[in-house]
Amino acid sequence: MERVTDEHGRLDFMFNNAGIAVGGTAQEMTREHWDRTIDVNLRGVVHGVLAAYPVMARQGFGHIVNTASLAGLVPAPLMLPYTATKHAVVGLSLALRAEAAAHGVRVCVVCPGFVDTPLLDNANPGLPATRIGASARQVIGRGPGRLYSAEALAEDVLRGVARNRALIVAPASGRLAWRLARLWPGGAVRAARVASGLTSGLASGLASGLASGLVSGRRGASREAPPPA
Repeated sequence: MERVTDEHGRLDFMFNNAGIAVGGTAQEMTREHWDRTIDVNLRGVVHGVLAAYPVMARQGFGHIVNTASLAGLVPAPLMLPYTATKHAVVGLSLALRAEAAAHGVRVCVVCPGFVDTPLLDNANPGLPATRIGASARQVIGRGPGRLYSAEALAEDVLRGVARNRALIVAPASGRLAWRLARLWPGGAVRAARVASGLTSGLASGLASGLASGLVSGRRGASREAPPPA
């Protein structure tokens, strides 16, 4: 980081995008799954911030963009280490955004739904196998909705960065799921249970399932009280 600054005289952007996909039931998750996910998904962001933020704070400008996930905003079962680290990245980013503004530094956090990238073909890399990890793309692909393309997400991210959005949530179904989850947390948990059971108890199209489950649940809210979480 210092070398880049020395060569170019400034550091404008830092994109923290390292991450691995880890999936399986809570019973299948071992300490190894947890440690590896925390090391990459959370500490990777921490290391990037530690490298870039002091430089940006000194120069009085810069923009840090951290990649989290829709799983960092809504209940996302069957991938607990992944979900936990993405919630942590969201919290880190929003807190740093509040602090960094005094130094002229901007911070955004990206929270996409399922994106069509090789990440889906390499779940649980170098880790003990799980049922969902062996066929993550196939399982997700059988769910409602379509995978979001990396190109479309890149356009959304650049647009959100230009507008200095605190949270960049995409696609539209992900934004709907996030907003409804904030309005009705108990319904979000209910929808996550439904979504996670779509394919023989495996996660399938969580973002689309969550959105559709919440919508259908809200329609019935006038007839009966929401079930407890």
